[in-house]
Amino acid sequence: MNEEELKRVSGNYDAFFFHQNTYRCARLAVGATLQLVDAVMSGKVCNGMALVRPPGHHSQRNAANGFCLFNNVAIAAEYAKLKYGLKRILIVDWDVHHGQGTQYIFEEDPSVLYFSWHRYEHQEFWPSLRESDYDAVGLGKGKGFNINLPWNKVGMGNSDYLAVFFHVLLPVAFEFDPELVIVSSGYDSGIGDPEGQMNATPEVFAHLTHFLMQLANGKLCVILEGGYHLKSLSESVCMTVKTLLGDPIPEITGEMAPCLSAVESIQNVRAAHKPYWKWLMYEDTSFIQNLSTKSHTLKKADPSPSTEHESKISNNNETVKVEKFLELHMKNILFPVPHIRTATSDSKGSAHLLPVPVHLVKELDKTEIKAFVSGFYADLVKEDKTLLSLGSMLAILDKILKKEVCNGIAQSPTASVSVAVALRHSVRFGFQRVLCVFVGDMQIIPNTDDGKILMIHICEKEQSGKTSSKHYIPLNWKQDAEGNDFFSAVLGFILPVAYSYRPDLTVIGIGPNRSLGISGIFLLFTLLQGLAESRILAVIEDKEINLMQSIAKALVGASTPNFGTYIPPSQEKANKIKILRDQFQQQWKMLQYSVTEGISRN
Repeated sequence: MNEEELKRVSGNYDAFFFHQNTYRCARLAVGATLQLVDAVMSGKVCNGMALVRPPGHHSQRNAANGFCLFNNVAIAAEYAKLKYGLKRILIVDWDVHHGQGTQYIFEEDPSVLYFSWHRYEHQEFWPSLRESDYDAVGLGKGKGFNINLPWNKVGMGNSDYLAVFFHVLLPVAFEFDPELVIVSSGYDSGIGDPEGQMNATPEVFAHLTHFLMQLANGKLCVILEGGYHLKSLSESVCMTVKTLLGDPIPEITGEMAPCLSAVESIQNVRAAHKPYWKWLMYEDTSFIQNLSTKSHTLKKADPSPSTEHESKISNNNETVKVEKFLELHMKNILFPVPHIRTATSDSKGSAHLLPVPVHLVKELDKTEIKAFVSGFYADLVKEDKTLLSLGSMLAILDKILKKEVCNGIAQSPTASVSVAVALRHSVRFGFQRVLCVFVGDMQIIPNTDDGKILMIHICEKEQSGKTSSKHYIPLNWKQDAEGNDFFSAVLGFILPVAYSYRPDLTVIGIGPNRSLGISGIFLLFTLLQGLAESRILAVIEDKEINLMQSIAKALVGASTPNFGTYIPPSQEKANKIKILRDQFQQQWKMLQYSVTEGISRN
């Protein structure tokens, strides 16, 4: 056909334009996507990204649509099922438009869980379909396997995107337990894009990618979809690829508080899917109808981006201004990556048993330790024997604080004391916010009154002598032996609190009488690596080699560990999380996912 004939044919389709090279380009896009699936499924690579054009997620079985001829991601999912016999595939569509083509193809198929967030504005935004709303949950056997999260306001930012992952996508994804994850990776959901008009900055895509890498043993295929602001698109793609390569995750910027409109959508999705997912079994969910548009007394979606500098340009979509902002923003968030990923000392002679190569650090001798701690730790360290046990931990911590290594593992006969010294030393070094998660009994509970330390204490029974507060939170939890019910505590409470706090360093201590199994501890280490530029100090009292090996694997990023089978918590445990959430949601706003709780972001 000549160009005139092709124009006439194009008129039969919604927002699609045929050219004489269209078919060849579309075949190349599908081919690249299938090559990536083969490379990941055959084990040649852990993960990858297909940089393709044209995109695919609007394309339907019998119609080109929205710049899309072949549905690259849908074809890839069918291909993976046929060639590799996969029974469970997760498709995550973070493009700003609804991938209605993918929804139509799989809406009756329980082997494919399709999740999409998209600009909707109560059906005003293209493709303006009733079936793009939260109550389109799938059909027939596919009910519950289609999840739509509608954005009814523009201006959604980093905290809104993360809140959806914590309170909707990740719980259902871990319960679904996919064998492969495919991302419809559109970056028109990023800041500056004229189509999306959202305010998420590029580093948020590093965090989203990091979370998805914990599923399906790390088998992740990211396929490019939309993106119409070149600077925003390129920086966001760069963040995604750096994360796929295993680079440390940059710090997230902006206030960590989802807006009212986002929380409304989250609440409605949870209510719509309660009949289909065990993680919602004990939830008191109810639908809420467009509260933010009806009441002026409630807070509205923040039209400004996530930093003060961004707010100056939020109402100005000129490409040049956004480019200048992004240039400054990316300079502020990028950081030198340490040459060494994970360090330990060989004081106990166990380093050679670790399953992955780690950097050995020479521990401090007695004189060096005394010089290090001086009089500053006298109240914590009262015996010479305890003092000497700090040699390994302090040597590794010093390397982390100076950014010479990314993370490290220290064994200590007194984990509680070592952690207390590590926390105090980090604050003394100049860190303003240090997150500590301690699993097991603690002899010393650090002072958290000044807010420079946030302590989450996971123990089987409440320890006397310390009452809970904003910065000291006891979580009484014993992991179920039959599976991993700790998912609900990490995703529903620990992760939102930790992201609200945004620490400069994370310290995870494993003490005596720990109430978590290895799978629960895995989960902590992998999901908390998104914080503090992936800086984690692990202090372990237990000499169990399986535990050391597992933590080393998680920190090095050599392979995604097996978290164990997802099981829903008992009603008693679900109530514990609810009580904690009710108690702390005003202080740690990422806990909010219901409008009845009151939303605090302006």
